[in-house]
Amino acid sequence: MGERLQKALAQLGLGSRREIEAWISAGRLTINNQVATLGARVQEGDEVRLDGRMVRRRRAAPEQVFLCHRSPGDESLVERLPKRAGRRFIAVSPMPRIDGGLELLTSDGELALELQRSVKTQVCQFSARVNGVLGPAQLTGVESGQLDGSKRIEVQAVTADDADDESTAANRWYRLTTRGASGKDVRQLLERQGAIVSRILRTQFGSLGLERSLARGQYRALTAGELAGLLPNRAPAARSAKPRPAKARPSKTQPVKSAGRRTRHPSRRG
Repeated sequence: MGERLQKALAQLGLGSRREIEAWISAGRLTINNQVATLGARVQEGDEVRLDGRMVRRRRAAPEQVFLCHRSPGDESLVERLPKRAGRRFIAVSPMPRIDGGLELLTSDGELALELQRSVKTQVCQFSARVNGVLGPAQLTGVESGQLDGSKRIEVQAVTADDADDESTAANRWYRLTTRGASGKDVRQLLERQGAIVSRILRTQFGSLGLERSLARGQYRALTAGELAGLLPNRAPAARSAKPRPAKARPSKTQPVKSAGRRTRHPSRRG
């Protein structure tokens, strides 16, 4: 039966499922010269075109995930990732732009969704720099994990990191250990207690830590064992059992390239 068209193209990093569904509805995609409809499936050897241009249905680096050390505000890191790994990268539980630290990026849309679903079970550690010292009432509020509305996150520990070289009388670093929290959640949690937050860095994501050898702006690929550690409930070899898509038939037209190397949050996917 093949795969649904939007799923197959999302795996190639051409767009989110929702975006691709919009392309299908607009009649921009064809399968073997027939206009595609919602629910259409593609099989090995099918010729897929977007706006008349052939889509190269070959994943250059399947299941590749990069652990990156992103500086706060740095948006150029994704441009330095290997082009063979993809043209459109997706951040898993991305840190806010003004913050940084450990980021996970992949061009595999389905894998990004799997990792995003696992976030709620992962223990993550953050370092937050705030103005001044948090009082007892503020610390109690942070430990409660209460966010705006009815949302609550699990906070396992909050400690002051006075040994950090950047700590001054005006600014203090705090280390927060949480489960299932994003960088956005941690910032909201601190600001909800009246703290003035200048920077948040993620230093641990599940079994992965931000190594001292990985300087700001650098990255490395995860090993198969590290990836498996983030997805313990995944069936062994479930994805590798699928046949690899064959190359599309030669054409004089140029293959489609994605719109740009940018990150996108998996939760916005269809």
